[in-house]
Amino acid sequence: MFKFLLAPLAWLYSFIIFIRHKMFDLGFLPSVEYDIPIVCIGNITVGGTGKTPMAEALIRHLSKEYKVGVLSRGYKRRTRGYFEVEESSSFLNTGDEPKQMKLKFPGIVVSVCANRREGIIRMRRDHPELNLIILDDAFQHRYVEPWTSLVLIDYTRPIYRDHMLPWGRLRDNLSQMNRASFVVVNKCTEGITAIDMRIVNMSLALYPYQRLFFTKIKSGFPKAIFEDVDLLPVPVGCGVVLMSGVGNPTSFEVEVAKRYTVKDHLIYPDHYAYRKSDLTKLTSVLSTHSPDTVVLVTEKDYVKLMNRKNIPEELINRLYYLPIELEFLNCEEEYFFNKLDEDVRENSKYSLNH
Repeated sequence: MFKFLLAPLAWLYSFIIFIRHKMFDLGFLPSVEYDIPIVCIGNITVGGTGKTPMAEALIRHLSKEYKVGVLSRGYKRRTRGYFEVEESSSFLNTGDEPKQMKLKFPGIVVSVCANRREGIIRMRRDHPELNLIILDDAFQHRYVEPWTSLVLIDYTRPIYRDHMLPWGRLRDNLSQMNRASFVVVNKCTEGITAIDMRIVNMSLALYPYQRLFFTKIKSGFPKAIFEDVDLLPVPVGCGVVLMSGVGNPTSFEVEVAKRYTVKDHLIYPDHYAYRKSDLTKLTSVLSTHSPDTVVLVTEKDYVKLMNRKNIPEELINRLYYLPIELEFLNCEEEYFFNKLDEDVRENSKYSLNH
């Protein structure tokens, strides 16, 4: 009942967003287009839809042909302005997801800047070899006109059944979906059928120029957070205590439960910076379970637990993270990347300059 009281605020928010987009559409607010490919990844909801695994999939593919840079806002970082991420950078200065990408792909340029235009200028000035930039979580940042945009949707939280903030989880009007060239329905469940996919397709009512893909999160096997600690592989069926600070912790728990026995789950807000008291609580919870129970965190949380001096000794030998990556359904990964390559190569400006 309380949520319905938020409906007027949601309508007001929707109207404000509508006016903002109209200002861009009519040219009252400027959108800048650049002479190198800009690929935008985003969503229209709050909470995790899997943007980072998608960004990593794009990096793996596009780096084969381009000198790729990644530009993110660096959500909840303590620094301001432009900041280039190094492997040694603290996540407090970069944000957790940019640090995660830099650790996975140390050879690429990863930077953070709330002002994406300023960020692009600085990246190109400092790294003139870059010839493609991936904008992470920038679908609403219309001051930059990307060459192609990808919007991710959480299959378990259909946008066409949702409402605008604060009534629901939508942070943008559904009509803005028409700006996306690619729509990716992520976090699909194991039992999804062709009929389920067709229902989603019909419900989204996409335009002919838009391409729809279905993906899921595929997890690897747990890895020790501290590489110098010789930990045994976590056996299937082993008891685990989870700790997560992500947008959709339920999907993490469901994924882990496919192989292991979840004993407990300490849930924190998205992008949460763990405190000493949180680790003390984790140690206390772990002590209530059998000695072979281990701690498992998300890949995003891993980068926030790398400072060994902050980790209680009791956790060092029982602390793992779960690596994940995106998996395309219907064997459409090759088709997806072929279409993405077409969007980049067939842009007229790129053809003229290369």
